[in-house]
Amino acid sequence: PYSMGPIGSPLSKIGIEITDSIYVVLNMNIMTRVGKKVLDVLGDSNDWIRGMHCKCNVDPENRWICQFPEDNTIISVNSAYGGNVLLGKKCFALRIASYLGKNEGWQAEHMLILGLQKPNGEIKYICAAFPSACGKTNLAMLIPPEGYQKKGYKVWTVGDDIAWIKKGEDGRLYAINPENGFFGVAPGTNMKSNPNALKSTMKGTIFTNVAHNLDNNTVWWEGLDKNPPANAIDWKGQPWNGQTSDEKGAHPNSRFTAPTANCPCLSSEFENPNGVPISAFIFGGRREKLTPLVYQSKSWNNGVFVGSIMGSETTAAATGAVGVVRRDPMAMLPFCGYNMGDYWKHWIEIGETLDEDKAPKIFNVNWFRKDEDGNFLWPGFGDNLRVLDWIIDRCEGKVDAQETAIGYLPYAKDINLEGLDMTEDDINKILDVDKDAWNEELKGVDELYAKFGDRLPKELAQELESVKNALNK
Repeated sequence: PYSMGPIGSPLSKIGIEITDSIYVVLNMNIMTRVGKKVLDVLGDSNDWIRGMHCKCNVDPENRWICQFPEDNTIISVNSAYGGNVLLGKKCFALRIASYLGKNEGWQAEHMLILGLQKPNGEIKYICAAFPSACGKTNLAMLIPPEGYQKKGYKVWTVGDDIAWIKKGEDGRLYAINPENGFFGVAPGTNMKSNPNALKSTMKGTIFTNVAHNLDNNTVWWEGLDKNPPANAIDWKGQPWNGQTSDEKGAHPNSRFTAPTANCPCLSSEFENPNGVPISAFIFGGRREKLTPLVYQSKSWNNGVFVGSIMGSETTAAATGAVGVVRRDPMAMLPFCGYNMGDYWKHWIEIGETLDEDKAPKIFNVNWFRKDEDGNFLWPGFGDNLRVLDWIIDRCEGKVDAQETAIGYLPYAKDINLEGLDMTEDDINKILDVDKDAWNEELKGVDELYAKFGDRLPKELAQELESVKNALNK
């Protein structure tokens, strides 16, 4: 028995998983809230998700990961991979929950939740969706640049992967993180890229498919540091000398399962049964040329359009060729439990229930723009706070923006460059909207939308036409 969300919260849901894997039991004990308290809250209610997992022979030819939204049931066989066997995670918290949300008037989203604390002590909460390998966990646990820290800026982590979102009594949208742990990608996690994530793994953590250093009984992965162990076991269980081997010691999608309680920047609102009020939604992806550093949608429905056309150049976490643009609307394509056209319509219907002054504003970011030589144009990591700061200023009506065909862009002067070796001209380069490139991009959107036939909401077809017209003015 496990609870997704704080036990007893009106936003939480309960599941029971049967498994033949001790690995699953130990991981679920970190990733969810488990035990008798959950059954006490459930009582004799029938409102719970049935989960059956059997690793069997871990036979990829007979691997089935099945979600039955109408029956509140998940069956997973012949898999041992976390995302397919920790049934509370993607299977329940996104695939089943997205369907429940559609029927019950709430949302299950593949989003981090963070709180940005300003020097005056006020905290504004942001939900953000990115496809895999776009720095979602890094953003959720961001450490502000030194100049911002001195002024009193802080970032608090509510969640790094999944948000359940529901309208509160005051008419605003509130979000909880239904999970109780972090199931993070290990390679690339280090004291520079994400110190808070690394600190979260220092105790009570399970490591999967990483290298095991036999000399000091610790773990290692590519990108942790520049000193791979010479006497180790690699992720396949073979002896491995990291000083001489051409093989990787850790699998590119190797993981750590760490308790949220370990996180140095965990929000004090993490256990709040009512969730946190959302000021902004952010969508994003990994695009080398096209998408500006940040832009704001022109309306709620335009924001749904922005989320629906999300694309990212592929990486190892999503199997397939590297560097190909893969459409992943709202980062939900692999995780939506019903037709994506109906899912977009659900977003539009949620917007119709919100007063304009209470609805979160919607933005798109791209930390990954490159110059002609392949160098990143934006420093990323902690400096992404400079963009979040502008986003919150927009939500509070403190700064103007310039209207373009795709949305509202910042004026370069409004992105704080203090402490950065960058000029306003540099910022203008990553705020560029290339109309020809966008016209080409929208051909891909036409192809995407065509797949949905009459399930495509007419509002999105109208938004697409509107952007096309604006580009060709």
